[in-house]
Amino acid sequence: MLSADRLSLNTATVKEQWNLEQCVEGCLRHGFGGIAPWRNLIHDIGLKKSAKLIRDSGLEVSGLCRGGWFTAEGSLTPAVLDDNRRAVDEAAAIGAKCLVMVVGGLADQSKDIASARQMVEEGLAITLEYARENQVSIAIEPLHPMYAADRACVNTMRQTLDLCDRLGEGIGAAVDVYHVWWDPELQDQIKRAGKNRLKAFHICDWLVPTQDMLTDRGMMGDGVIDISGIRAMVEGEGFDGLNEVEIFSALNWWKRDADEVMQVIIERAKNC
Repeated sequence: MLSADRLSLNTATVKEQWNLEQCVEGCLRHGFGGIAPWRNLIHDIGLKKSAKLIRDSGLEVSGLCRGGWFTAEGSLTPAVLDDNRRAVDEAAAIGAKCLVMVVGGLADQSKDIASARQMVEEGLAITLEYARENQVSIAIEPLHPMYAADRACVNTMRQTLDLCDRLGEGIGAAVDVYHVWWDPELQDQIKRAGKNRLKAFHICDWLVPTQDMLTDRGMMGDGVIDISGIRAMVEGEGFDGLNEVEIFSALNWWKRDADEVMQVIIERAKNC
């Protein structure tokens, strides 16, 4: 059972309804313990105003979404690296527990996934050096293999932790149940990560059938993921951060009143 103060709202969950100010107000109104903003909401009102808004609210910032996309221009261009440095600056300014990395998939018209993964590792290494200087933790989010081509060529906890082993301190994993629930190695890899490398924990559910690869995630309890079981795994390794609710739902939850969405999240967290 999870109380509201153990929840963090990933702002993507109400992206069609609320701006950053409304998200902060909604979290406070419903008793959430934290928030995880997406960068576009910060850019909408400016970093200085966003940082003050969040700081004054007293909400914990479970993460900032997102850095990465190292393969977006086919090489590690100055624009790609500069954007990731800005993401680090933004994470530092709002006091985020981590900067979540969606690393990027294949370069345009490429079929060379090995080269894409090498580019990602090089980009992470460069960004991590800057993040260390600014006391920002990096969290690689392995995405479900269906996103390997267009969003993230790092797809399992094993791949993520292999990268972390090579890159050193200050980097770990954002464990999103939507992306990792199917992995037969999940429990072993969560143990391998340990407390220091478990940077974030994201919850939602996998619907059967899923009608859209990106925007048909389910509310907790509506799908097939053993959320409580995976939560027990990460907490068993010492993870004591907030449970971040991240639901992309063009067909359902983005169409509902945002306060209703928040209430349902609270009810499901008690039971799932």
